[in-house]
Amino acid sequence: MPDTAAAKALLSEKLVELEGRQQRIVQDLDEPLDPDTSEQAVATEDDVPLEGQASLIAREIASVNRALLRIENGTYGECVRCGQDIAPRRLEARPEAALCFSCASSEQ
Repeated sequence: MPDTAAAKALLSEKLVELEGRQQRIVQDLDEPLDPDTSEQAVATEDDVPLEGQASLIAREIASVNRALLRIENGTYGECVRCGQDIAPRRLEARPEAALCFSCASSEQ
């Protein structure tokens, strides 16, 4: 049985950190454009990687929130696909893991 209190603390910390990163990216994307058209082109070009990062962070936030929900539901540490226990070492490495190693390997 995984230590859900420790997992919840780690996941909550990770959530705060991810939300902070997301907020900084949103602020960067919302900065007003420079009136100089060449500067606008550079700024717009710089937005593409930031938008990609924002998308990845949003997926991570969703994953962390789902893990926190599994803790609340009492299903944390169970593979959402096959129902088997997720190895403690996997949960230590990725507290938000929803799949056991076998199911995660078959996805790739």
